[in-house]
Amino acid sequence: MTSIDMLKEEKQAIGLRYANSDDRKGLMQVLSGLAALILLWWAAAWSCRISCWLTAAAGILIALFTTRLFLLMHDCGHGCLFRSQSLNRRFGFMLGVVVGLPLHVWSKRHAFHHATNGDWDKFRGVLSILTVDEYAVLTKAQQRKYRWLRSIALAPYGGFMYMVLSLRLAWLKGTLDLILHVLNRKAAQPKIPIRRHAASFQTKHWRTANDYRHLCWNNIVSLSLCVCMCFAVGPVLFFGIYFASLSLVGGLIIVLTHGHHNFEHAYATDTSHWDCDAATLYSTSFVILPSWLNWFTASAAYHHIHHLSAAIPNYSLVDCHNAYEHLFTEVTRLRLSQIPGTLKYILWDTRAQRIISVAEYEHQMTRCAVAAAHGDRREAAAAG
Repeated sequence: MTSIDMLKEEKQAIGLRYANSDDRKGLMQVLSGLAALILLWWAAAWSCRISCWLTAAAGILIALFTTRLFLLMHDCGHGCLFRSQSLNRRFGFMLGVVVGLPLHVWSKRHAFHHATNGDWDKFRGVLSILTVDEYAVLTKAQQRKYRWLRSIALAPYGGFMYMVLSLRLAWLKGTLDLILHVLNRKAAQPKIPIRRHAASFQTKHWRTANDYRHLCWNNIVSLSLCVCMCFAVGPVLFFGIYFASLSLVGGLIIVLTHGHHNFEHAYATDTSHWDCDAATLYSTSFVILPSWLNWFTASAAYHHIHHLSAAIPNYSLVDCHNAYEHLFTEVTRLRLSQIPGTLKYILWDTRAQRIISVAEYEHQMTRCAVAAAHGDRREAAAAG
């Protein structure tokens, strides 16, 4: 029996045993994280009168606790942090305000990732990687730019765009387009109610009216909280720490998520050959982290368990892995020091159905060129 067959056989039993949420554990995780974040912001405001180094240390801790709160929001999005779905929605909204991401909209996009893990026809990873053929037709300058944009040096910039700018700019631009649409339609057809004009509006920035409501409420409450924090600690200190910490949080999440799925020869198939359980074993890594970092990342390193069943809450991932470790012997193990190196694996080899590095691609091209040259010489010799 293969590892995939064994996993398929045990999958249901694993879900029944470990996909059991606990409201008390979830509440303790959220409240302790929020309390720590409040204390750290107070410490940052107090320390700026004493030492900028103390303020920087507080900022790093703020980033770490914000990372934990983001991942607790992630569990709320899967409906597994709490047994009560009402608590998942309410606390998920609250945590979404803290990290600047609307839970409802974010979780729908994240659910698509889970539904297509390993199916690279449908989802190209957090860094939107290219196939080897798509990469081959780029100019040398475009290839350099492609590699540079996916370097670890730009991870904080990507984090800033992801956590701070992208959804807010989309909300602002989409709202402006909506207002102009309604005004133009109302001027052309004044007897039709505004609600009907608004219902006819379509945009790439959200899919449904419910998505827009969640975007609005998240941004309104989040921006209101930012204004309150500016009055409490001062705008320079607040935005300095806020932007820096969210950039670090987003950068860490991007790099870790990439490392969870893009590593040497990771499973990357097309839709016709895709198997979700094969993807759990071969398209998802297990990152071995120090215990303190594993706590701050809410056991996200046990990503293979999470993709086996997204209904298993973070506080049960370790126990599940330990109980069924024999099923995951073929899952790729990565140390923390190896995570930056996974950013080399940014090409999808559609023929081999796996992820490869640019260096491996260039080696393949060199071998092909040498083989072609030898073939030409043999043809010339035969003709002579």
